[in-house]
Amino acid sequence: MLIDQIIKIWIKTSFIQGEIPTPILGEWFQLHYIENPGMAFGTTFGSLMWHKLALSIFRIIAITGIGYYMWTEYKKGVKTEYLIAISLIFTGAIGNLIDSAFYDFIFTFDPCNFYNQMEGSGNFVTCTHLGPHGTSYTSIHEVRNHGFLLGSVVDMFQFNVTWPSWVPWVGESQIFPAIWNFADACITCGVGMILIRNKNYFPKEKT
Repeated sequence: MLIDQIIKIWIKTSFIQGEIPTPILGEWFQLHYIENPGMAFGTTFGSLMWHKLALSIFRIIAITGIGYYMWTEYKKGVKTEYLIAISLIFTGAIGNLIDSAFYDFIFTFDPCNFYNQMEGSGNFVTCTHLGPHGTSYTSIHEVRNHGFLLGSVVDMFQFNVTWPSWVPWVGESQIFPAIWNFADACITCGVGMILIRNKNYFPKEKT
């Protein structure tokens, strides 16, 4: 969770959202800073305030449930590897919740920045822009709801790998176009460990 927050704060204070992606390991793995108002991997849930609030409340309920389950499993003396898998899901969910709960207070909220604009929110703002030759113009936009539990989640990692052209239907399209963060990766790894190592975590008793 600490690593996740260090990465996100560094990204928010060092990068401009929407700028040209920065290669990390060649062109196939890169940094691409965006702010995601929805769920993991850029999945959106809705533009109204209650949509985002419902998502954040669901996260709190899920985190509480996972934390309680992890504690009961620890008391039962389950395998440490299984506890690690649950912990990855638990801390990953907390990492993304921190963004939506507190980032609108920690960082300045600018309603005229394009990543804070959201059609359908019903919150209209008038923005002044500097045009060519020093002229200015105004435009009206809908801005996302902001505040406690209403903030966006910071995403930054992206695989830039495409399917070969000979693959039917998906040829030359990106294999995994979603942009994600370290918390998403932790959740995915935790779920993957449970699915792959299920028989090891829950061995059947011999009759």
